[in-house]
Amino acid sequence: MFVRFTNIINSLQSLNKCYTNSEMVRKILRCLPKSWMPKVTAIEEAKDLNILPLEELLGSLMTHEMTIKNHEDEEEQDKKKKKVIAFKSSTPDSSEEESDDKMALITRRFKKYLAKKKFGNKQFKKTFPSKSETKKEEIICFECNKPGHYKRFL
Repeated sequence: MFVRFTNIINSLQSLNKCYTNSEMVRKILRCLPKSWMPKVTAIEEAKDLNILPLEELLGSLMTHEMTIKNHEDEEEQDKKKKKVIAFKSSTPDSSEEESDDKMALITRRFKKYLAKKKFGNKQFKKTFPSKSETKKEEIICFECNKPGHYKRFL
């Protein structure tokens, strides 16, 4: 952040816009995020911002940043050191497995039934006349055209 800030300040100086040291210190303190507000307040109360050098402010902020990172690293290590409790897995009872197998079998049969109903299978089935129909229609021989007997084709 400080490098970007100095680049902007130097560019503004080349355009004849100059800021005093106290203005630059105040601008840096204003642009810090809310998580840094306690540190900003401490610097404002402890030091005179009119005579505080920019380098001293930068050193103070960098020290605070390193302290925050060290605390975060310690917290991560503490989380890793905590014991992980794992529960034992339970195997399902044999009765549950049997009921699952039965359910799977029923499901497969039902799917087959629906598939037959959906596609009909009427095209592929051989239709045989019922006994009542055969009695009504007398069987006629192919060769002699007389009822009562027939020749079977092999």
